[in-house]
Amino acid sequence: MNISLYQATIPTYLQIIGSVIALLNKAEIHCVSNQVSTDELVQARLADDMLPFTFQITSVCHHSMGAIEGLRKGVFSPDGTMLEEFGSLRDMLTTAQLALEALSEEEINAFVGKPMRFEYGDIVENYLAEEFLLSFSQPSFYFHAITTYNILRWKGVPVGKRDFLGQLRTT
Repeated sequence: MNISLYQATIPTYLQIIGSVIALLNKAEIHCVSNQVSTDELVQARLADDMLPFTFQITSVCHHSMGAIEGLRKGVFSPDGTMLEEFGSLRDMLTTAQLALEALSEEEINAFVGKPMRFEYGDIVENYLAEEFLLSFSQPSFYFHAITTYNILRWKGVPVGKRDFLGQLRTT
């Protein structure tokens, strides 16, 4: 069975971004119901040397639609922007979701074999587009999405595996 670069990335980006939006909504309801400040969640981190919840959500966007923008430009550099409010985080996720939905299979598949670069401070790594998406950006996307889930679970938000999986693509 052959699958395209589009099929290997975009549908799953959309599935998990949808689940992260739903997780954020559940977290907001939990905060209101339990009189917990959303600021407590936004700044939460699983370990002292880890970046906070807000960075995890931002990174979900950067390693999905941001990665596609990187392919378009030929270079990907992580954006250090961290939003502080649930509404802004939700808006950022929704913007990424809508942009991903607007992509065509032809555009994504046309990136196959094209060179691109990752740049972050002194780090410069060269990739082919498909290598970048499948070996760096997609695993990073999952890492930040599951870290988002784990922070919420740790903070008492009633979420489970089905919440993380989101809308499955069944036949």
